[in-house]
Amino acid sequence: MSTVKNRAIQGDSKEFLKVFNQLCYSRSAWEVWADVITVMACSIANAVDRSPKRHESRESEYARCIEHLGGVEKPAALFAIVVEALERNPDQDFLGALYMNLELGNHWKGQFFTPYGISRCMAEITLGNCRGQIEREGWISVCDPTVGGGTMLISAANTIRRQKVNYQNHVLFVGQDIDRIVAMMAYIQISLLGCPGYIVVG
Repeated sequence: MSTVKNRAIQGDSKEFLKVFNQLCYSRSAWEVWADVITVMACSIANAVDRSPKRHESRESEYARCIEHLGGVEKPAALFAIVVEALERNPDQDFLGALYMNLELGNHWKGQFFTPYGISRCMAEITLGNCRGQIEREGWISVCDPTVGGGTMLISAANTIRRQKVNYQNHVLFVGQDIDRIVAMMAYIQISLLGCPGYIVVG
């Protein structure tokens, strides 16, 4: 089990919200959420993509967000909670559920996230038994052009895993969204679940 300063991490939404709300005393929940998600996404991306121009740009954005958040301790605690939550139960849209519970969705952009149970049902119906196709072709791709927090990609990964197929070796996951913050949410979650692929903002 993960720990932050000798405190056991439970990896649940109540724990996340307790830390998150401590950051919202002088700023709106949306501003804090955007900074927290950006910090997490930059941390993951810079660990795997060291190309100088992109790396430096992300480092600058990371530093700005950490300054807004008042230091690294609370964002690191939030990141640890997300990691633990997805380790304990990979079959969930942890960040998407929090985003909607905090009422951060933008109805002007049509943001009404699909509940995870519905995403799981849709993935099972759409994918069916994909094992045969993977055995014939060697791989399949899964694409969600309105990815949001990544619920459809996550449910697809878990549906494929339940079919005893290693999605890390046989599936390409692709997502796209016009909202940069929610696209980064999807990026964080599929990265932590080890889903090979990419997320497009646009």
